[in-house]
Amino acid sequence: MKAFDVAVIGGGPAGLAGALALCRARKSVVLFDCWPPRNATASEVRGFVTQDGTPPAEMRRLAQEDLTAYDTFELRDDVRVEGIGRENSRFVVEAGEHSVQARRVLLCVGIVDVLPDLPGYRQLWGTSVFQCPYCHAWEVRDRTFGYLAPDEHCADWSLILRSWTSDLIVFTGGHFAVSPELRAELAQARIQIDEREVVGLRCDGDTLAAVQLAGGDEVAREILFVRPPQRQTPLVEKLGLSLAARDLVKIDDRHQTSIAGIYAAGDLVCHEHGALIAAANGASAAHALDEDLTRELLADGVI
Repeated sequence: MKAFDVAVIGGGPAGLAGALALCRARKSVVLFDCWPPRNATASEVRGFVTQDGTPPAEMRRLAQEDLTAYDTFELRDDVRVEGIGRENSRFVVEAGEHSVQARRVLLCVGIVDVLPDLPGYRQLWGTSVFQCPYCHAWEVRDRTFGYLAPDEHCADWSLILRSWTSDLIVFTGGHFAVSPELRAELAQARIQIDEREVVGLRCDGDTLAAVQLAGGDEVAREILFVRPPQRQTPLVEKLGLSLAARDLVKIDDRHQTSIAGIYAAGDLVCHEHGALIAAANGASAAHALDEDLTRELLADGVI
């Protein structure tokens, strides 16, 4: 079984940036790129300096091309990691015939968006239904927006959307009561509220035509923003890592999880999501991991 200094699990921006930092620190790195990526339906990466508008697959290709210039790097593309165990002082990353040993593991597997069973929702996901305005709202600015609020606490997030549109309706779906204070705040921002039950989304091809309500009424909308619930990947759940608020993986100030030697970065540990944020988080985790690993290698007389 081949041995590496670090196994990076996940080939999105966090994993790619982390792997690059570790290669440049002269560590041997294997990167498991487990498809499909979370942004599989996105046509372009936005808000990433020098990469604004680049298709996600092309950005991954360019990053992998950068990494292959380092002779300490190996890519295991489209290989699913089934588990992570221990063998003496090393981790065993279990991926069938591609299993490897590693002194450290950097988890960059993202998080799973739990899409509701609402007619039209999955069909429009990534084309007319979005969750991040910083990633998508510029391209659809000044169109008719809706926001499907999961609860009152999240309902005032709709204020952020007013930067991109003057025509915005918050749909509560009948799931919560709107307080007088919130109602006044949204009214001052000229945001409408619809408290009826949402039963579906009417599509016109791959675009949103209307939000469908109980009783047969419809509200014409072109764009819908949502905040779907999220859960950790099966690999993270299998590892039994400690979780922090909102079910994010708990890490210390050096990006280390509750299992010593396993570090984590990107969407699975951070409330703020986006390619640039994930890449920065991955690089930060790699720097901390490398410092800890280098001290160990020095103490063991390896370097």
